[in-house]
Formats: sequence, structure tokens, C-alpha cells
Amino acid sequence: QVQLVESGGGLVQAGGSLRLSCTASGRTFSGYAMGWFRQAPGKEREFVAVIHWGGSPSYADSVKGRFTISRDNAKNTLYLQMNSLKPEDTAVYYCAAGLVYGQMIRHYDYWGQGTQVTVSS
Repeated sequence: QVQLVESGGGLVQAGGSLRLSCTASGRTFSGYAMGWFRQAPGKEREFVAVIHWGGSPSYADSVKGRFTISRDNAKNTLYLQMNSLKPEDTAVYYCAAGLVYGQMIRHYDYWGQGTQVTVSS
């Protein structure tokens, strides 16, 4: 079983940047696809980005050109660099791991506790 812990959330002004981190416990981290999802109050959890164990990334249209997903397998850590943040990016951000490279919640077996990102206007 993989344990995931997110960090790096906080309050930032519109146009600013944050970098989220997700640290995994297992030695098999490199064998998983890793994704970021987010959930705003009253909204469904939505896909943000995913990175294959081989390193190929994919992004939601809403964050393309602004967010970058990356991973450091040696450190068992996933990152989400968020630039040019907008108020609509405000949400709880969740790290997830699964054996399937995909954009659906059902593709992921392990989830972190979430970290709050708030973007002020």
C-alpha cells in the first residue's frame, strides 16, 4: 500500500506561483502513474494533471501552459509547479497514485489528504 502526503499549499495573490509536493512511502513509486486532482467547495473533484511512470505528462485544458507536473523517483516525490494562478484555481489539491495512466478518479487507488490552495484577486 502506498501512503501519500501533500504539502506546499497556501494563500497566494492572482498571478503568483506555488509548488505543491507529494511524498510517497513505497519503494514501488517509480512503477505508478501519479496524478493531481482538485476539488473546489460544492464542486466535483476534477482532473488537473498526470505523469506516467516513464515521465510522459498530460494536463487538463484549464491549466495547460501554466502548470507543470514532474516527479523525482529517487526521492519518491511528485511535484506540481503552478504559475500565473487565477482565483478559479482555488481548491483542495489531491495527489493520487495508480497503475493505470488516466484522467478518471477510478484509475487511482491511493490518495493523499489534500492541501488547500487559495488564490486571491
